Amino acid sequence: MLTALIMAGGSGERFWPLSTPTKPKQLLSLFSEKSMIRETVDRILPIIDVDRIFIATNILQAREIKKELPDIPKENIIIEPLFKDTAAAIGYTSLIIEERFKNLGEKIEVIVLASDHLIKEDKKFRDIILKGAKEAHENSTIVTLGIKPDKPETGYGYIEVGASENLVLDEIYKVRRFREKPNKETAEQYVASGKYLWNSGMFLFTTETIFKNFEVLMPEHTEVFNEIRKEISKGLIGQELNDSIKIMFEKFEKISIDFGIMEYSKNIKVIPVSIGWNDIGSFTALSEVFQSDETGNIIRDTKVIVHEASNNIVIAKDYIISLLGVKNLIVVKNGDNILISHKDSAQDIKKIVTKYNEIKK
Repeated sequence: MLTALIMAGGSGERFWPLSTPTKPKQLLSLFSEKSMIRETVDRILPIIDVDRIFIATNILQAREIKKELPDIPKENIIIEPLFKDTAAAIGYTSLIIEERFKNLGEKIEVIVLASDHLIKEDKKFRDIILKGAKEAHENSTIVTLGIKPDKPETGYGYIEVGASENLVLDEIYKVRRFREKPNKETAEQYVASGKYLWNSGMFLFTTETIFKNFEVLMPEHTEVFNEIRKEISKGLIGQELNDSIKIMFEKFEKISIDFGIMEYSKNIKVIPVSIGWNDIGSFTALSEVFQSDETGNIIRDTKVIVHEASNNIVIAKDYIISLLGVKNLIVVKNGDNILISHKDSAQDIKKIVTKYNEIKK
């Protein structure tokens, strides 16, 4: 039985001032009239019913997510008591999923998805999910989706594939190892070899398989899961469950599922895919999605007066922005906040957010 876990606890600080703690990137409508999390849910609805879709989030975002996704059962919106990174979040939600469906007597497959990624080829994506779920079910493997790189990107981690022949899209391969974000020279070598894929952060596994991996690779997490399992088995949900397990959550080491399990597990497979994927990690990613004007400017939700200005990104709903003699800037207005940044500094916008929060205290 296939279920979905959508990770929606991120703050999206690189999209400030559009993104805020209560309305982060996944709740923004960047590419259509729908929010990114709504797009994510709609993408999988043809193969996964709403009662088998779970959202992992935090208390700050839970209310807006419930409003945005009224069709998702309230008990499927899982609020983490504390932020302890993705190993704790995925394990905790997998416990809840397992408890919910254990009496059906079936293996439970879970697809872990980000709530704020762009995927243009929805049908192909769903076909790959079903193929990966079959592999995870039949062979007790963890399956990840690896994106075929089209450039030497330094902002992504890479997956090295253990194959002697050239990689074929949509086939299943054994993962040799995960690689951290490389420098430019190393990224160029990865792409040239044809044996490396971008790590999309999407995973498929059965609940049985993931907890066996936790037992071997993260025994301290397993001890906490066993304590939490007892509370879940009492039928506690929502805030009542949160209150009862908060002290247990404090015991978790703050570590990602990538570092805790994926980099060390001995039975991980990867499916190379080309599905129009983009993790939309910062404003500069919009240049890869939207068509620019004749001077390279990308204009969203506003009117712009341009004179000798090029390669800028401007988002300012209901305002007229004038650009004179500037290039390679990001200009974003939301409410009373205005961001003006060079494109080269897009990854550092979170530093501005930190200072902004200090001023607002």
